[in-house]
Amino acid sequence: MLTIANQFGGGAISRRELLRVGALGVGGLTLADLLRYEANAADPDSESQATEETRRPKSVIYVVLDGGPSHLDMWDLKPQAPAEYRGPFSPIATKLPGVSICEHMPLQAAMLDRAALIRGIRSVENDHYLSEVYTGLPRSSGKRPAFGSVVSKLSPTKHSLPTYVSLKQHSGDLFDYEKPHYVGAAHAPFRPFEESLKDLTPVKNLEVLENRKALLAAFDNLQRELDRPQAFGGLDRFQAQALEMIASPRVREAFDLTNESPETLARYGHKVGKYPHQTAKQYMYDWNGKPFLMARRLVEAGVRVVTLHAAEWDHHSSPTGDIFFALKCLMPVLDMSLTALVNDLKDRGLSDDVLVVVLGEFGRTPKISPVGPGREHWADAGCALFFGGGLTMGQVIGETDSRAERSINGTISFQNIMATIYHTLGIDLDVKLPDFNGRPQYLLDDCVPIRELLA
Repeated sequence: MLTIANQFGGGAISRRELLRVGALGVGGLTLADLLRYEANAADPDSESQATEETRRPKSVIYVVLDGGPSHLDMWDLKPQAPAEYRGPFSPIATKLPGVSICEHMPLQAAMLDRAALIRGIRSVENDHYLSEVYTGLPRSSGKRPAFGSVVSKLSPTKHSLPTYVSLKQHSGDLFDYEKPHYVGAAHAPFRPFEESLKDLTPVKNLEVLENRKALLAAFDNLQRELDRPQAFGGLDRFQAQALEMIASPRVREAFDLTNESPETLARYGHKVGKYPHQTAKQYMYDWNGKPFLMARRLVEAGVRVVTLHAAEWDHHSSPTGDIFFALKCLMPVLDMSLTALVNDLKDRGLSDDVLVVVLGEFGRTPKISPVGPGREHWADAGCALFFGGGLTMGQVIGETDSRAERSINGTISFQNIMATIYHTLGIDLDVKLPDFNGRPQYLLDDCVPIRELLA
């Protein structure tokens, strides 16, 4: 094990001990550890080669309605269908002539001419595996990197802010689909929770900061020998990123919601309502509008990919649950937060530079189960909303049959959605990345974006 002199007192210590005990000082190691921890199971990494850009790179805010939002109760109502299909909600007219959505989303209805509504999305999975949501591909395609990690690898930011931020707390290995896998540990998402944000404090002692920089440079010049050498490429970058983030006022300000007025937070709908956890009506949670506002701050500062998890949408048949009660709680608060975000981006001149995507992993069974009542998983038809990003708005793409069971004019898949996002962010869809075994892999098997959005 290689060693380096301890500049902070004492004799020589091993590099491993140095990192473990925090010799980077004043919070630096904790943040580096957290960056490293998020990608602990990732694989070899090489330096990303960013192309020169002559204008502001585009960003995406990816709003995931985890659990499967009911497409035909929200964006694809069928008022002429039999009662056991159509549900209790009424459609209302929108700014798009001839297009209606649910009565509980009037704010979206009033600005649907600035959106593209996708209907009839077909998913491969029919369970709560979010592989398609974050990679475009099902689990059967193997361990593929999250799209934010791909963007971080191929087109990273050129400043101290991370390229990819997830506003969903880490949920463990089994159900975490935001992993970088074979693009490398350095491209895991940064998650601004708990100790991560505590470390984004000013460094008052410039001498300490210079010591850290010198120490990092010393590490770069060493012939390194580690127990897990395949993780070292990411480890170095974690240290460098942590150092830059700690020293940067731009980073601290981007993550600091105290810079926003109470009026702005209220407009985003923080705690304006409650919603039930899945099917249990007795367990109610406050709606959290802060991630929507945080997402706007981050993309405005230059983060390229921000993902956020908005509440729970897994409404099954249950003696204690009622999907329509849950949706009646959830739709108005989502409506408030989403429209505040989209309008804020417009007011700040960012609509063409920031793409907002709203979706879940699938829709819900068109036929209502009388127990609860509820709807089950339905992979044959779902919906998504696109706003901005320089794409063609003011349209509905796709159509389902009279009971919202299946698309009747072609299939749109999660791969097509992901290809559209990559295209918008300037990612070359013909690029190949080596997988765990060194075999080149395309980003997607179907690299065709949704053509109507590009018109």
